[in-house]
Amino acid sequence: MKKAFALAVGFCVLLCAGFAPAADKPVTVGISQIVEHPALDAARKGFIDELAATGYVEGKNIEFDYKNAQNNRPVSGQIARKFVGDKVDLILAISTPSAQDAAAAAKEIPILFAAVTDPVSAGLVKSLDAPGGNVSGTMDKSPVAAQLDLILEILPNVKRLGTVYNPGETNSAVSVNELQQEADTRGIELIKASATSSSAVRPAGESLVGKVDAIHVPTDNTVVLALESVVKVAQDNKIPLFAADVDSVARGAIAALAVDYYKLGRQTGAMAAKVLEKKARISELPVEYQKELQLHINPGQAEKMGVTLPDSVLKRAAKVIR
Repeated sequence: MKKAFALAVGFCVLLCAGFAPAADKPVTVGISQIVEHPALDAARKGFIDELAATGYVEGKNIEFDYKNAQNNRPVSGQIARKFVGDKVDLILAISTPSAQDAAAAAKEIPILFAAVTDPVSAGLVKSLDAPGGNVSGTMDKSPVAAQLDLILEILPNVKRLGTVYNPGETNSAVSVNELQQEADTRGIELIKASATSSSAVRPAGESLVGKVDAIHVPTDNTVVLALESVVKVAQDNKIPLFAADVDSVARGAIAALAVDYYKLGRQTGAMAAKVLEKKARISELPVEYQKELQLHINPGQAEKMGVTLPDSVLKRAAKVIR
């Protein structure tokens, strides 16, 4: 009894002296990103910022292990397997390829994806409402119909629309298939130029010269990585260029109507907090998306490509790049 009392007194002395018991080990989050470009980078920043806002501060109670595959799928697979070996508490996979590789490697670790176009077609979840496994997240499915309507609002006489994409990317193939359907309903011919590597993007863009009235670039990691080469082709040949992500407007596209990737990252971060705090099972977390879209325009690029933006577009733009 005396021994127990002495231990209790000693414990109180330690507390009073400022020696609190050791904190729990910080949670670890492995972040896998297929490639660096502004949209995906913004999603990563939003994710980290949201977790910080909910109390998970890097260096205190959470550690992030960020890895970039530089658009190399074998490297992406290696990253996923490393996270499994390190036994991280959660994986954030930014992009469809990164999410597919993480899901193939990690069967027990919770995986959240961000910036995935169609998680069902990509084989990541059983359904959007009930993922059913250890994977869920946020999707960036392009509002293709609205994007095509925007192009026609700016260029009513478009009859032939070109697109540059990597058919090997599930996200891109899904978007282009939908673009084909929407173009067909409007009597527009869609002319496709494929690029399976970043070095092939410029030749693909050049193959559209003289064949199209405008070019649309989907949320394609391969093409967006080399977007400046398509911008150069568009400028040199006065072909209006449109993008499916707003970050590409600052890089040279005329306009884009799309999700805000930083906000998408914050949505994913809020989901991560629920999983880490064990307030929700990831198998029961529905896949989320954004209902609000952002319209960004670049009048300077429009002028270089021989386009005058109508007042209706200028007035409702959320951001005008100068």
